[in-house]
Amino acid sequence: MFKTMEKVEAHCDIPCKIYDPAIAQVAALSVVRLIDLLHEIDPSDSTLKSEAHKSRLVIEKETQAKIVKNEVTIIWGDYFKAPQIEAHPNIHNLVHDIMMTASKCKQDVKRENAEELVAKINEFATIFWKTKGIDTEIIKAPYPPELNIVRPKLESA
Repeated sequence: MFKTMEKVEAHCDIPCKIYDPAIAQVAALSVVRLIDLLHEIDPSDSTLKSEAHKSRLVIEKETQAKIVKNEVTIIWGDYFKAPQIEAHPNIHNLVHDIMMTASKCKQDVKRENAEELVAKINEFATIFWKTKGIDTEIIKAPYPPELNIVRPKLESA
């Protein structure tokens, strides 16, 4: 019924050349926004509805931090090869810092940790686009928390 295979080879997590740090950027911004929403909750409100709302926000904050870690790990592990690493020897330390900062965001609700995560993801995005020979620009995100994000300068048609 099943054909036996002598050798199986794994490949990239996503189709080759389809890498973009934008998902990690949106997830990092979402962590900031979720922390902001948590801080907006009235601490004196201990109703079941309020507690359920807090729980949902915390769960989603942790999910978004995990998305950051997953997306960065995929790009770092599948895309960054010797030429990119040689051109950007700090990439390993930066990725490690992103992982540690995302973990801090999961463990706590300090906005400064989430802002640091966005800054590190922006640094990662800048390096990523530089390896592709694409210039970047900094813009303010058009949605809360309206922090600066790095995006590629793409030629118009």
